[in-house]
Amino acid sequence: MGAKEKIDIDIFKVVNRAIAESDILDIMATHLAQLLVGALEIKGCAIFALNLETEELEILASFGLSLNYLNKGPILKAKSIRNTIKGESVIINDIASTNLLQYPENAKEEGIRAIISLPIKFYGKVIGSLRLYHHETWDISERDIDSLLLLAENIGLAMTYTRLLNALQAVKDTVSEVHSIWLEPGKA
Repeated sequence: MGAKEKIDIDIFKVVNRAIAESDILDIMATHLAQLLVGALEIKGCAIFALNLETEELEILASFGLSLNYLNKGPILKAKSIRNTIKGESVIINDIASTNLLQYPENAKEEGIRAIISLPIKFYGKVIGSLRLYHHETWDISERDIDSLLLLAENIGLAMTYTRLLNALQAVKDTVSEVHSIWLEPGKA
């Protein structure tokens, strides 16, 4: 018998709404992490953004994971479930039988038994990672993986949109500031 599907259309709607209705990336990502942990009944979720300068995955948001685990050290793209950064989904049903983890002892101490790592892409380029952590071994259905991949794509769109929106707002603020200086009495 196959794995039980946990992501139905109602969960998909709620999660997509959380993505679509926020223009503040940190808040959207935190809500999404909370929703996924609750909907999938898992231990935790983390959303990472790829820093191209340091080649590290930086935590954008998380839920269900301890500060000790989150602060275990830098997450290097070349060492931590590296196939995700190559654009592939990585399903680790049981961490006891893998060598893909950068910090395997920390995962065991955290009570993590399984990890699913999905690429977050924008225009085919990996810009981050969505990771789901389970306290049990995990046999996830193909349909749930497909749904999570769609959500990861939406996260990529949201990350890019909010960055663009913030950049445009900064330009607008700068232009307004310069414009107000030029129009001050006695400055012209």
